Amino acid sequence: MNEDQVAEIFVRINSKGTPLNQADFILTLMSVFWDEGRTKLEEFCLRAKTPPADNRPSPYNHYLRPNPDQLLRVRVALGFRRARLEHVYSLLRGKDLQTRQFSVEQRERQFAVLREAQAYTLDLQNWHEFFKVLNRAGHPSDQLISSQMAVLYTYAMWLIGKRDLSVDPYRLREVMARWFFMITLTGRYTGSPESRMEQDLALLRGVSTAEAFVGMLVQQIDAVLTRDYWDVTLPNGLETAAARNNGQFAYYAALCLFGARVLYSNLKVSDLLDPSIKSKKAAVERHHLFPRSYLQRMGIRERRLVNQVANYTLVEWSDNIAISGRPPREYVPELEKRFTSDELRQMYALHALPDRWYEMDYATFLEERRKRIAQVIRNGFEKLKEEARGS
Repeated sequence: MNEDQVAEIFVRINSKGTPLNQADFILTLMSVFWDEGRTKLEEFCLRAKTPPADNRPSPYNHYLRPNPDQLLRVRVALGFRRARLEHVYSLLRGKDLQTRQFSVEQRERQFAVLREAQAYTLDLQNWHEFFKVLNRAGHPSDQLISSQMAVLYTYAMWLIGKRDLSVDPYRLREVMARWFFMITLTGRYTGSPESRMEQDLALLRGVSTAEAFVGMLVQQIDAVLTRDYWDVTLPNGLETAAARNNGQFAYYAALCLFGARVLYSNLKVSDLLDPSIKSKKAAVERHHLFPRSYLQRMGIRERRLVNQVANYTLVEWSDNIAISGRPPREYVPELEKRFTSDELRQMYALHALPDRWYEMDYATFLEERRKRIAQVIRNGFEKLKEEARGS
């Protein structure tokens, strides 16, 4: 049998047992027709998971521990401007999507596209240069990232802008930082990521200049982050007890953008989220402003109320231990003594806390803080825009 028949039999047999996805089928084609490429891809992903022992250049980073099928999506988006892998599987088998006929020549042409896209995707200079985009967006590590798909598809867009549209590196980083802030805040690639990315890639059809590429991204950002989104949608979305809430992560990212201190601390949020800091206890922890045990004593026991996003803040772990279950009107005045009135005013503004918040009714506090958190997030995003215009 020829190689194409072998690949077809493999796919048919395995698709009837343990379900395989389209990425598995494409990686199988690589094993048959370009085994060296699959080996390089797997080695890259393996090396990205552990720090190098010899200080040599390495794909290791603090954002992504990729699997081959994940980076396959980046190469496919870059090379074929596709997100749905079933189309790419047909292309790599040598199928002409117009005539629906297969040919060796067509297959070789498509694999040449894949080879070029993989070389660019796995280039270490590109790889590490891209992660500056995430840091620029207020994300010092993966601790504030809830979706790996958002990282992967942003990388694909960044590569398209860099390679195919020749966008100025500084300008590309700035617009992609705003794009990443928007997609992570709104969960753009959550739910049906392939379909959403397919739509975004379709927007690039006809885009042939750097100016048009940047303009398309800005237009999409503005279409999503409207006044209604900031004033209504986002505050309402923060009314949740979900442990990994996009709004909460965006809020922490905004604090990093402003260089904010941890609440009641002189240390910066970004410094304590530094991935290079390793200890038995996390340097910074989420803390209930109104402690759980205190709320229970007040008759508030429902998890969805106790663990509201608006009831959380970041504090140093030593303060978290000292606060324990004490009511806020008891522990806060002690902590406020560390700072001047001006320092407290600035700290409370960034941490979305009203003055003398600890004396407020809990329900009123939650409603007020949700609005303020949404405003801090908005201010963080506006800061990204202003700094880009001013440079």
